[in-house]
Amino acid sequence: MISMAIHSHHPDVRLVTPAQASEWLNAGWRDVWRNPALSLGFGAVYAGIGMALFVVLNILDMGSLLFPLAAGFMLVGPLAAVFLYEISRRHEANEAVGLGQVIGGVTSRLDQVGNMGLVLSILLMAWLLAGLVVFALFYPPGMPLPLDNFIADVVLRPESFRFLAVGAVVGGVLAVIAFSISVFAMPMLLDRDVGVIEAMEFSVHAVRVNWRTMIGWAATIAVVTFFGMATAFVGMIVALPVIGHASWHAYRDVMGRH
Repeated sequence: MISMAIHSHHPDVRLVTPAQASEWLNAGWRDVWRNPALSLGFGAVYAGIGMALFVVLNILDMGSLLFPLAAGFMLVGPLAAVFLYEISRRHEANEAVGLGQVIGGVTSRLDQVGNMGLVLSILLMAWLLAGLVVFALFYPPGMPLPLDNFIADVVLRPESFRFLAVGAVVGGVLAVIAFSISVFAMPMLLDRDVGVIEAMEFSVHAVRVNWRTMIGWAATIAVVTFFGMATAFVGMIVALPVIGHASWHAYRDVMGRH
């Protein structure tokens, strides 16, 4: 493993290399199987939520909303993974790892975690609103379509290129903001007695210092999550815990252990 300290106003930020991403995934996989009932249980909860949304939106003939909601999940992923971070933190510290202890560890930092969650929720609402506005600009009156209609009449039509391009740019900007402020902030809030602003500043600085590696890591998270969702959310039972635990190890390598 290669890392070295970066001397700046964030003295604990360390350089990480793209090769370490595979180490994070391997460590995340190991953490899943150190306590499979707990890790996969949290994954199953979120998979169940995704399945329920899929069913409800299709019943309401609003299945096209699955696309922005699925993309929006990427924005709030660190909030969804907060219990998984706590599991990994407890394994690392040789502390008891049970459902009560994990929930208690998160709730002990509930104010700061909740504030971070609020920031991410605002970004999610901004993304959903922006998505509806972009859709309305290209397809008045902008009402959500059934999933089949959306794929056939919007996604697969050559003239939809501008709509998809604008949507990708808008979503990409919000995704970069959300990733930068939260990828290391949420784990830090569980690991250290810091406020949300300090944690977000650290996260942004760490992403900037390691921007090449973080581009690859963000793409890895997106690909794994996509395949988890593409299996009717069944794959999220495993995908979310692996990514959640791996993200803790990414944080630990960037932060260091002192």
